[in-house]
Amino acid sequence: MLLLRHGRTTANADGGLAGRRPVELDETGRAQAAAVGERLRAVPLAAVVTSPLIRCRQTLDIALPGAPVAVEEGLTECGYGEWEGQPLKKLAKDPLWPVVQQHPSAAVFPGGEAMAAMAARAVEAVRRWDARVTGEHGPQAVWLACSHGDVIKAIVADALGVHLDLFQRIVADPASLTAISFTPTRPFLLRLNDTGGDLAGLVPPKRRRPRRARPGDSDATVGGRAGG
Repeated sequence: MLLLRHGRTTANADGGLAGRRPVELDETGRAQAAAVGERLRAVPLAAVVTSPLIRCRQTLDIALPGAPVAVEEGLTECGYGEWEGQPLKKLAKDPLWPVVQQHPSAAVFPGGEAMAAMAARAVEAVRRWDARVTGEHGPQAVWLACSHGDVIKAIVADALGVHLDLFQRIVADPASLTAISFTPTRPFLLRLNDTGGDLAGLVPPKRRRPRRARPGDSDATVGGRAGG
């Protein structure tokens, strides 16, 4: 699975919290989307899934024009409630801010969503889609999900097997790619916050028939992987 964060938005540039508001990509964000699209040309994608918010849809329209895209509500931005549209500098003075930073699993946004609930529905969504793609195309198939910073960080934390309270240590920049391989017993984080470089190492080998998952697929390589 490739996790793509949307390109930079007007809210990102202005230092505000967009939340679920219909903010759009700015000029830099559109350039970022075009650049990541060039990189993605090297990877055959079995499926493309997106958050319903317009900034993700715009990113995919630019990066992968004409590609069929499925909308997945589970990938939508965290519901920040009354925090949405507020400057981050102002929010940093809110009593809830240190909870979000240090104990996010306990954070519930006024009029919005709990961060733990966001993490749970996002992880459920990507695991459901990965099982679907694997069932239809085999375990080597690559698919892409376009979402938001906190959502991607929560999915990465789950893949690493770390508590949600540690997810603020993870970074997901605009238009970055993160690669996770799900296996029958555990996930592997292959790339994180990747904003440049060749993606050829993620292309599955050509096979006449899709290979089924094998017991050893979940084993870590002792001494380190050989790479793509």
